[in-house]
Amino acid sequence: MADTAPEEPPPIESPSTSSISPTKPASSTTATSYLHPRREPFEHGLLPIPKLIFPDATQTLSHLKSTLLAADSSNRVNSETLAGALQISLDHSRLILETLASVLHNDSDPLVNAKSPQEIDSIGVNVFDLLLYLYIQSYKRLIPKGHKDSAAVADVWPSTSAFDGFLSALSPLQLVRSNSRRFMPSLADEEAHQLSYLQKHLGNIVSLLADSVDGEAEDSLVLSMDKFEHLGFLIYFGEKGSEMSPLSQNSQFFANSDPNMPAVPVPASQVLDWLLQNVASTLEHISERISSKDIGPSSACDQDVTMADVCTSSAKPLTRGPSFIEGISKSSYVKQASDLKGSTVKVVNCHESVIYVLAPLRYATVYGCSDATIVLGAVGKAVRVEHCERVHLITAAKRICIANCRECLFFLGVNQQPLMVGDNHNLQVAPYNTFYSKLEEHLNQVGIDPSINRWDEPVALGMVDPHDSLSHPAGVSDVQAESATCLDPDQYTNFLIPNWLGSEQDGSTKDNPFPLPDVYLASQQRNLKNLVEVKQILRETQLEDSRKRELSSALHVCFKDWLYASGNIRQLYCLQSD
Repeated sequence: MADTAPEEPPPIESPSTSSISPTKPASSTTATSYLHPRREPFEHGLLPIPKLIFPDATQTLSHLKSTLLAADSSNRVNSETLAGALQISLDHSRLILETLASVLHNDSDPLVNAKSPQEIDSIGVNVFDLLLYLYIQSYKRLIPKGHKDSAAVADVWPSTSAFDGFLSALSPLQLVRSNSRRFMPSLADEEAHQLSYLQKHLGNIVSLLADSVDGEAEDSLVLSMDKFEHLGFLIYFGEKGSEMSPLSQNSQFFANSDPNMPAVPVPASQVLDWLLQNVASTLEHISERISSKDIGPSSACDQDVTMADVCTSSAKPLTRGPSFIEGISKSSYVKQASDLKGSTVKVVNCHESVIYVLAPLRYATVYGCSDATIVLGAVGKAVRVEHCERVHLITAAKRICIANCRECLFFLGVNQQPLMVGDNHNLQVAPYNTFYSKLEEHLNQVGIDPSINRWDEPVALGMVDPHDSLSHPAGVSDVQAESATCLDPDQYTNFLIPNWLGSEQDGSTKDNPFPLPDVYLASQQRNLKNLVEVKQILRETQLEDSRKRELSSALHVCFKDWLYASGNIRQLYCLQSD
């Protein structure tokens, strides 16, 4: 591609236009409406596929733009065309489309509701959404605190560290625990890091969306309103948790445009200058908020509010950002739809507990947990599980990504193939194994089809994530991640969710809506038959009282061993305490 690529578009120069100012909300004349990055593409949209990291992203993607627009007049591209243009496998091309669909900003895009690979291919992805998605594959996640200037290290591979040997010797959870909570990035830090990345790259991003004007100078680029709206994939205006309006309605260029009359394209340089001013305004606001948090008491608008705070204190309502369930230890924890402030949940640093999140969600993250059983209701977009050990996760979801986990067991009802990335070890997958009364209602609400379950088709990508900011030994980037094995059908058991979990659980689901594979169903029926036979033998056996006590003791020992080996002892303790 590089041999035939056209000359890179000229960078867009920002005019010094005093009339351009950060956006004010339409409903208020006293408060600034701040620009925010959309977290979803950065948290759930990055793929460790080396061929998506371009040495010169602008030139490569400019050529790709011309190729794809020439291939289809509808401005949409399917996996086969994309695979040929990027010279990647068809499987990787389909994975890109599925991942992009899960983080799209526009729910009215037909790709969002596509279920089967065939349907995704027939619809295809919008070329301009694809270009923005491919561009941010150069993003690197924020490293733990300690670097005062996070923007300075945003796009730089760190030099070899003296701690490399130490970090590689740690398990995923030990690595997480070696960085205490106060040194891990806060939501405000991550938002600032994402904005700093966008601030650096907005000129290139806008140029990919812009059109040249016939008969004008070569560096004359304009941006139409429909191309401008594609920036909504990366940014939005307003408060987190509020309903997002079209991006154009928050700009001074296209606000209040007549929908029946195409808006006049705007010089791309003016749009860029306006965006950069808004980014700078938000970064200043974040800096002031962090500074006031460091020198004063926590305010109601803190983003790092735990779910425990939400439940116990009316003075700290979580009105924006994800809901956190954090630091739960040796207990049970239940959250339902009415308890959550939003549609994104993060379960962080929970240990030796049973956690139920019985709600319809868009996104969910499980991070740094160990020896826990976690039940996530219905997740319509994506689940990410990272740095966990000996966790049993039960979830119904559109898709799931598992990274850097050990000795975990996943009971899945997923419409897309589970994705395995990073340094995973001894992972097992099994069919979905539970239900609660509102499960089917929640599945319908978020668009999960229980007739499609691809739990046993895991896809393993690279062991090294090119989006982290850690250094790695040479050659490791080519090593494929360890995949997961299927749980032995004889070890498969149903997980019982107690009926008393909440008064709102009054739905119609009476059984697991995901059909069991024949081999698991046969094993379950065989185990049930064996149980009935054993119970019958015990009833009919004539034993002296002393022998009955010995038998009873032996059964208790075996049952206790099973409870500990299976992890079900945690749920038993929780039921007993509650």
